[in-house]
Amino acid sequence: MDMGLIVISFVIFLALAFDFINGFHDTANAIATSVSTRALTPRRAIILASVMNFVGALAFTGVAKTIGGSIADPAKLEFGVEIVAAALIAAIIWNLVTWWFGIPSSSSHALIGALAGGVYAGAGMDALNMAGFKNIVIALIVSPILAFAIGYTVMTILKWIFGRRSPHSVNKGFRSMQIITAGFQAFTHGTNDAQKAMGIITFALIAGGFQSSGDMEIQTWVKLSAATAMALGTAVGGWKIIKTMGTKIFKIEPINGFAADFSAASVIMGATFIGLPVSTTHAITSSILGVGSAKRFSAVKWGVAGRIIITWFITIPICAGLAIVTFKLIDLIFLR
Repeated sequence: MDMGLIVISFVIFLALAFDFINGFHDTANAIATSVSTRALTPRRAIILASVMNFVGALAFTGVAKTIGGSIADPAKLEFGVEIVAAALIAAIIWNLVTWWFGIPSSSSHALIGALAGGVYAGAGMDALNMAGFKNIVIALIVSPILAFAIGYTVMTILKWIFGRRSPHSVNKGFRSMQIITAGFQAFTHGTNDAQKAMGIITFALIAGGFQSSGDMEIQTWVKLSAATAMALGTAVGGWKIIKTMGTKIFKIEPINGFAADFSAASVIMGATFIGLPVSTTHAITSSILGVGSAKRFSAVKWGVAGRIIITWFITIPICAGLAIVTFKLIDLIFLR
């Protein structure tokens, strides 16, 4: 078999593995509130999230095209396929480490940082499209701020509307509505996060000469593969992160869960429509913080929130560094 075909097959495997891990890593964020408030049993939440992730992954391709061409031009990279391999290995390592310790870090930050680091290691700073990279980073920074603000606003409005009603009856009603928002959250996760694997596969196909350099269309088999990997990963679940998101930031009730899911999903859906990758983790965590602050500022466990936020800031540079080291090893072992 041609060596180029073997290498590209391995990279596609890595991309789908990243998508699978993203499924169980980030799906916990999407369904944590509905499970913690017992709006859904864990089994039903995972089934719902798996189906909605799959549907969402097939619905859009704008984010995939951004990932595939905004950080660097894959057609101009001599070792583009190896760069993608290094980036995926780095992102997978970071996702597994943060999952093991139950830290809701961002798969999006991991992949973006790792791809930038891989391009730098394999082709130098000049190969990086700094304008495109900056736009992606801005979206990753602005989206959690928006999610916090929307979560705070939505919860404030709900308090004003339902503040004088019986908490029992209010939470009973919102427990049912949480099923809808959990599905919406999982759908938007698919529309944005699964696109990243599609984009990175397309990047590798163009870099390896398996797809025209002027064609950034996402092939049907790529869409179906990424959607399936995401759905299967979702089915595995991520209970450590569910515990952090659902209980350790503040005690979430159904009305809070509804507000957080609706706010986060709205931000993610907006980003998908304009083709920008954002972090499901950042959006849902920030919306929970916003909702908790609106409920009662002192109710939020800011120490836990602070540790999560620190992880956000260190993910991109750490993954960039991991990708640089990984590419250097690939270069040393296979390219020289």
